[in-house]
Amino acid sequence: MIFADKISLYLEDIEHPIGKAVNLAIAGLVVVSTGIFIAETYPLSSELRSIFERIDSIVLYIFTIEYLLRFITAQDKLKYLFSFYSLIDLIAILPMLTGITDVSFIRILRWFRILRLLRFIEGKTLLGNLDREDSSIVTRILFTIFSIIFIYSGLIYQVEHPVNPKFDTFFDAVYFAVVTMTTVGFGDITPISNAGKFMTVLMILSGIALIPWQLGDLIKQVAKSANKVNAACPNCQLSSHDLDANFCKRCGTKLH
Repeated sequence: MIFADKISLYLEDIEHPIGKAVNLAIAGLVVVSTGIFIAETYPLSSELRSIFERIDSIVLYIFTIEYLLRFITAQDKLKYLFSFYSLIDLIAILPMLTGITDVSFIRILRWFRILRLLRFIEGKTLLGNLDREDSSIVTRILFTIFSIIFIYSGLIYQVEHPVNPKFDTFFDAVYFAVVTMTTVGFGDITPISNAGKFMTVLMILSGIALIPWQLGDLIKQVAKSANKVNAACPNCQLSSHDLDANFCKRCGTKLH
């Protein structure tokens, strides 16, 4: 039990030196793995492609071990199994777990690996504590936009590249995603397969559903902050109070 508690501490507590190092390493592996996928969409020598494949296999093994450790050390294993982050981690390693069968389309799921970075921008992060709610919302909005463009670019590339010469590289898919999401619509690159058209519809609906909702939260937070004054409490140091506040809303101390 003590061993399991230590493993859980190192995986979850990013304020602990070892926990911070472990989570930084995991975030770095996410970036490396993502970069490999992007590079593989371009013409590469067989030797370089083989090196990338070996590195990617090692990363997948590390992700699998991490997932198993999180599952073993979870207090409520069933709850963890169906939690949001667990499903993201499972999607990230699913291609390797199904590698014994010929399921080529499963590579599409590997583009969801970028969502693992979401673990590091909620609340206390590797870069510090996002204590200002508006800063946290802005971070989530930027990450949401990036995730939608990146993930759907990968998905559309996977289904369009074999049948559509206009989707030659990952950058072509990114260009199409940005042009579509911003409603510019040049029309020089368009999907021709039903799967590509379906992914495009999902991308647009995801942007419509997620981005305005978070922008609404940001507008409400800005309006709420506009009615506050930066007056530090002499007792608990809370600095955000209503304009007409005479006492601290946290500890009740009289404000100067």
